[in-house]
Amino acid sequence: MGRKYFGTDGVRGQVGQFPITPEFMLKLGWAAGKVFADRGAHRVLIGKDTRLSGYMFESALEAGLAAAGIDAWLLGPLPTPAIAYLTRTFNANAGIVISASHNPYYDNGIKFFSAQGTKLPDEVELAIENMMDQEITFSDPSQLGRARRIDDAAGRYIEYCKATVRSHLDFSGLHMVVDAAHGAAYKVGPTVFSELGAKVDAIGISPNGLNINEDVGSTCIGTLQARVLEKKADLGIAFDGDGDRVLMVDHTGREVDGDELLCIIARYRHGSGKLSGGVVGTVMSNLGLEKAMETAGIPFLRAQVGDRYVNELLLAKGWELGGESSGHLICRHVSTTGDGIVAALQVLRVMVETGRTLAELSGDMVKFPQTMINVRMAQRVNPEENPRIAEAIRTTESEMAGRGRVLLRTSGTEPVIRVMIEGEDADEVATRCEALANVVKAELS
Repeated sequence: MGRKYFGTDGVRGQVGQFPITPEFMLKLGWAAGKVFADRGAHRVLIGKDTRLSGYMFESALEAGLAAAGIDAWLLGPLPTPAIAYLTRTFNANAGIVISASHNPYYDNGIKFFSAQGTKLPDEVELAIENMMDQEITFSDPSQLGRARRIDDAAGRYIEYCKATVRSHLDFSGLHMVVDAAHGAAYKVGPTVFSELGAKVDAIGISPNGLNINEDVGSTCIGTLQARVLEKKADLGIAFDGDGDRVLMVDHTGREVDGDELLCIIARYRHGSGKLSGGVVGTVMSNLGLEKAMETAGIPFLRAQVGDRYVNELLLAKGWELGGESSGHLICRHVSTTGDGIVAALQVLRVMVETGRTLAELSGDMVKFPQTMINVRMAQRVNPEENPRIAEAIRTTESEMAGRGRVLLRTSGTEPVIRVMIEGEDADEVATRCEALANVVKAELS
């Protein structure tokens, strides 16, 4: 069945443009409440990031849930994974996150978690969409839902994060810069690391409702790189607006991306006999990660782009560790979803227990040069169904003779085809990517 509203990560768009409007959110809250109530639900948590529009949508969702007879427990600004965790610990029937992640302030979105702290099953999302077509009906006035604000939500999540590393682990020898992107982790992020003993210089911790992700955070890593060098810190940690992604910077100012962080955690857990199964990346994961896993004797599989698909493959294989180069890392041995703070703690644990710097640890993976060119197309099509493009792909792969990888991927959010080539030689990769992109452009633009 086709989806009208839900994408791979909930509903997202520009504030004030359908479906990101108060009217839609009121109806969505009611529809979700009705579906949850039919399954025996009575309580739903609502969390958000720091966007100004979050207040408006929080109120609309709360009203819709109340009309359906569902209580809404309001958590305030917290990272997305905190809502997943608290949904489980409060025995709530679902969690709702109001956030557009790494997007600018004028975007917003809604995503749901199940009672188990995982993404909603497809059938539940489809049931909510079907309910959206019905007229709103109200519960009896005596059965309307209530709202309650949870004052200690942040403290509960902070303690959970700290508990994901050994209680005796001491970070007092580490000096770090933490960039919270003026987003959902602006309080809890720096607090977790400082309470574990690290010396923390924090930036991106002054949200005003409009500055989320603006010149800070994982989408603007240069700000963190400059501050790490200025402070002569051991490392830097950057989150995105909703705190489910993390990138790092070593003491030299070099960015350490999600592939490299995943490699560090995987090699350490494998070497200590704690890794269950293998590692899941995506079709965009650098070939260097695949080679590093092969060298270490760790099975490696690729999923479609999106943490939802990474998690699905992990569950199917019974594995625990996966992620994306963007920094969305899933450590299922301690969390049910991608969590920037928890993933960062796993890397810091490796640093402390091995005595190696982040620069040394990231050196265990050699990244292959990668070039990606976006080609706009007149209409959404599968590029590999075009005979000339398919032939150009085969020719490129043959000429690279196993020394690289070719990928064409249609964007899920805009009429763009992403042409990506990676290989051993940067100049060859760039030249071949441009040539292939020109073929795509000539055929589909």
